[in-house]
Amino acid sequence: AGRPVTAPQLEDQGTNNWRLAGDLTFATVPGLVAAPDFRAQRSGIIRVDLAGVTRAESAGLALLLEWQRVAEQQGFAIAYINMPEQMQSMAAVCGLEDILQPD
Repeated sequence: AGRPVTAPQLEDQGTNNWRLAGDLTFATVPGLVAAPDFRAQRSGIIRVDLAGVTRAESAGLALLLEWQRVAEQQGFAIAYINMPEQMQSMAAVCGLEDILQPD
């Protein structure tokens, strides 16, 4: 039923830029829960590009919130950019759009 699940990949693209791609589902997110160690980054804002996210469930939102919490503990802010519309809609329903998309 439907297309096969694409395991998510998180790539460090250097200078506080990361790229997350693939499916963020209840089946795939547990493999990503160990948050990236942001301490090796330069101080300031870490940008995570979500343009490559192909499918997202609420587990994906929970993952982003967890990474945000860990980053804050390590002294960073995270900006999620190019969030897929499906995730934006879920964030809005949950009242999280201001948290996940600070302007």
